[in-house]
Amino acid sequence: MAEDMNGKVALITGGASGIGRATALRFAADKASIVIADVDTEEGEETVRTIEANGGDAHFVKTDVVRESEVKTLVRKSVDVYGRLDYAFNNAGISSPRSVDLVEHTEEEWDRVIDIDLKGVWLCMKHEIPQMLKQGSGAIVNTSSIYGLVGIPTGPAYAAAKHGVIGLTKSAALTYAQKGIRVNTVCPGATRSPMVQRIIDQSPTREEWYVSQHPIGRMGVPKEIAEAVVWLCSDKASFITGHAMAVDGGYVAQ
Repeated sequence: MAEDMNGKVALITGGASGIGRATALRFAADKASIVIADVDTEEGEETVRTIEANGGDAHFVKTDVVRESEVKTLVRKSVDVYGRLDYAFNNAGISSPRSVDLVEHTEEEWDRVIDIDLKGVWLCMKHEIPQMLKQGSGAIVNTSSIYGLVGIPTGPAYAAAKHGVIGLTKSAALTYAQKGIRVNTVCPGATRSPMVQRIIDQSPTREEWYVSQHPIGRMGVPKEIAEAVVWLCSDKASFITGHAMAVDGGYVAQ
């Protein structure tokens, strides 16, 4: 049975495509109003149009999560439009620009991954939580990765950022556990999103390798991650906070 989120508001960063778009559609199916944030205006507005075409309510705010002023504006506009903020999926992120080891990483590459994948999550929570505190309730899910649970030889900045997201999630969960706010994280395995597809396109053998790494025998699809996110935000997960949920076809069980 679907959760009735009528009257609730969900904010999703990185909502223009992939896991973010799938999660927006899943929230909308449960009747939540949706705020889409992304740097990609065209695709972000396409997510809005898709939601509206299915009878839902959505609004797009162009946002770079690395810029605090833009994140602050995003939360303010969300509340201006809908009057509240109940759920936040802090999902905006990038992969490592190259498959290189720690020594080969440039400082510029390191800073960009850490800024978007970790600092961006912190900035979003920094401005989402005060609104949730005013309301006395809220649920946040951050996007980590299987590489937030285990290491990866050729993506040190990505692994560091995604491990950091889990630490940040746990710290926030403890801080606000008795203030009506739950904070969790999802850790997807290889998922058929545009970001992963770009990696596959660079190497003909990459897809076969991804599949071989997951005991379930395939890659995930965005809607499978979306189901986990929406469930963690729902009242069905009311006793869960500070948890890093692997949605990974058994990858970290090996």
